[in-house]
Amino acid sequence: MNNSIKKYLKEETKRQKEHFELIASENFVNDDILELQGSILTNKYAEGYPGKRYYGGCEYVDKIEQLAIDNAKKLFSAEHANVQPHSGSQANAAAYLAFLNPGDKILGMSLNSGGHLTHGYHISFSGIYYKSFTYEVSEKNLMLDYSEILEVAKKIKPKLIIAGASSYSREIDFFRFRKICDEVNAYLMVDMAHIAGLVAAKIHSSPVPYADVITSTTHKTLRGPRSGLILTKEKYRDKVDKAVFPGTQGGPLMHVIAAKAQAFIDAQKSSFVEYQKQVVNNSSAMADEFMKSNCFVTTNGTDNHLFLVDVKKSFGLTGKFVENALEKINITLNKNGLPFDVERPFITSGIRIGTPAMTTKGFTEEEFRQVARIIIDVCRNFNSKKILNKSKNNILKLLKKKE
Repeated sequence: MNNSIKKYLKEETKRQKEHFELIASENFVNDDILELQGSILTNKYAEGYPGKRYYGGCEYVDKIEQLAIDNAKKLFSAEHANVQPHSGSQANAAAYLAFLNPGDKILGMSLNSGGHLTHGYHISFSGIYYKSFTYEVSEKNLMLDYSEILEVAKKIKPKLIIAGASSYSREIDFFRFRKICDEVNAYLMVDMAHIAGLVAAKIHSSPVPYADVITSTTHKTLRGPRSGLILTKEKYRDKVDKAVFPGTQGGPLMHVIAAKAQAFIDAQKSSFVEYQKQVVNNSSAMADEFMKSNCFVTTNGTDNHLFLVDVKKSFGLTGKFVENALEKINITLNKNGLPFDVERPFITSGIRIGTPAMTTKGFTEEEFRQVARIIIDVCRNFNSKKILNKSKNNILKLLKKKE
């Protein structure tokens, strides 16, 4: 191995070990996932699908991909699964290609309200190739107002409506979205990238009975490799598969598909359900600790693995400043835009906090409450070297407990 790469790998290993990871879209995979992603399967080219490849020598990778497909279907009670998307964004691109023509109207949650770039943002392929419109959360409580979404949909008459978010802390009512779609004759696409693990464990309601197509990542709450997934109804099987290959991708990453198969198998265990319950309990406890200290948490709490703190209202600081300040004491999280935010996307008025990664490390409610108090202390005393040093030492002590 190149010495520089080896050095950087060692440094990143140290960083992950010595930082309290609160980025909502990150997690820690088990050794099986790491081993499979570094396996000899990376050598195999396998354009096509099991039993219908463009290359020879696929008899064993066919079995691995079929195992991934079967277990994804079983895990989510889905009629069909495509496990080839390289990422959540690739899954979204394929879903659009399957159900839309260029220039068709799509309706998704705005970026500031908690949506994702690929839900129609103007600089994303989703906003470039399709005519995109957005719905917002309510100004009153910063939650989804399904009656208002219906009115927007009636006005826009989109061909496809996207439900799902990257920074929304409340449970999404997929039945209500289905009713909206039926009323305006639109397809329903659900992007469950953030909540896939919660859905698998039945902690969050499932979109499967209601959506025409579901996209997801496999690495957030699902705790698998960094990759994507599409679930759909049997009647849409061919159009979805063709949209993935040859529509948007070439050869699949068989080493990653093997790791996905393992993740889907792992997610069927009772221990995974208990893990997801703890993720939500930790998130709820941490949000509560912020609110107890008179900090502004959007929607006044959370139903899932993440929540947003308005650091401008709470401390008079920007999200960018808080992210950088916490990095100095070994807490990693990300700045995040808030609904109706007046700050620029690279500055923001808020931070996003997620609990999946450190729940994997074994931390529970009281420890997450302790970290919340540390964050609050630093935000209120960011000029105090004494507070910063004490806070960093406390974080390192916490991490030492779980080694």
